[in-house]
Amino acid sequence: MDITVLLVQSFLLAIGLAMDAFAVSITDGLSMKKVMLRYALLTAGSFGLFQAVMPVLGYLLGNGFADFVNTWDHYIALIFLGFIGGKMIVEAIGDLKAENDEPIPYKFSFPQLIMKAIATSIDALVVGVSFVAMKMTVLDMIIAVAIIGLITFGLSMLGIYAGKKFGKLLGSKAQIVGGIILVCIGLKVFIEHMFFGG
Repeated sequence: MDITVLLVQSFLLAIGLAMDAFAVSITDGLSMKKVMLRYALLTAGSFGLFQAVMPVLGYLLGNGFADFVNTWDHYIALIFLGFIGGKMIVEAIGDLKAENDEPIPYKFSFPQLIMKAIATSIDALVVGVSFVAMKMTVLDMIIAVAIIGLITFGLSMLGIYAGKKFGKLLGSKAQIVGGIILVCIGLKVFIEHMFFGG
């Protein structure tokens, strides 16, 4: 594949794939009283890594796996993001009832991070299958997934800092908004797949 075409195509694909990770990372920023760099790097790094690894798995598993992914990926996204978002909302409402006017402290959870990373990247498995159909070489695929991972990492970092800015305006309601966003992303993925063949 021509290198210019590959770079442009990979960049545009990366932007599209990274949008859910960007939106989810905003919810982390909303919950942070202060952006903690190590958590921001770990979150963005996990999103970028999973977004890069999933197409490789799809590429290796081939076309037979695409139908399986298309059958279940929207359910996984809905369950994972709905659970995490719902939990955030319940915890935030509990703190508001306690008349806590301060933003709720960010509670880092590695299992929840992995769930979010899977939920926002599982559709990239099918992208990997499409790499097979496009007859990409292994080198082409490595270049593409590197771009996808880096773009996702960058947009996720941006999302965390953007969320932090909005979090200042929302105060103690920031975590409720973040939870609603997660639930809405899960619903969006589910509705797109169920009704629009996304």
